[in-house]
Amino acid sequence: MTEILKLYKNLGETPLECIERFKLERPEYKDVNMTYLGRLDPMAEGLLFILAGDTRDKQKYLDWDKAYEFEVLWGFETDTYDTLGLVTAEGKMPIDLEKKMGKLLKNIAARKTQAYPPYSARTVGGKALHTWAREGKIGEVEIPTRSIKIFHIEHVRTRLLKQSEVLEEILKNIALVEGDFRQAEISSLWKRVLKPNELALISRFKVDVSSGTYVRGLAHEMGKMLGTCALAYSIKRTRMGEHRLD
Repeated sequence: MTEILKLYKNLGETPLECIERFKLERPEYKDVNMTYLGRLDPMAEGLLFILAGDTRDKQKYLDWDKAYEFEVLWGFETDTYDTLGLVTAEGKMPIDLEKKMGKLLKNIAARKTQAYPPYSARTVGGKALHTWAREGKIGEVEIPTRSIKIFHIEHVRTRLLKQSEVLEEILKNIALVEGDFRQAEISSLWKRVLKPNELALISRFKVDVSSGTYVRGLAHEMGKMLGTCALAYSIKRTRMGEHRLD
């Protein structure tokens, strides 16, 4: 028997930790075989579907298109393309962002291919890309690409925050993550690069994409398109196929 469960993955959790939490809350599922349908990174939250029982037909559920709400932090770049990464570059906040937004959205919507982020589970040469990256050998392999579709993307709003507030939120979110994700090193570096008396620019977007599209990759690409740096400050999955968050 196969059952599809609709869960909410919390910020800081891995999909496996979400399953473990669900089993603790629902003891009747303790010994039921489960697998997740579509990953969500620790710094992403939202809709997560679980296949319970007979999971042999997992593949047929993996092609659902998806919708996300996400925020972009301008002026910073990390090796993971989100806040749970080492800052690798800094740039200026984009000038006249509102005037450039229409062209930016048009260019992003036109993307047909996307390179896998260095910190991803895509396997190359028998090892996941994140393993190559952690070993400092990512430059030794060719990063593969995949076909994607951006069905719709819109800008919701842009806000200014003190970098001290950004730091507080980043450190709070990193503290939610368990396991070895280089948290101490990452937190220490964020403390050095964020300046309490300066401002940070953050833009919120909504996007509908094909399965397998990396939203943090889109944030990274948006920074390049504007001649600066950018990363995914927050990500929430709000839809998978026809199923939406309640």
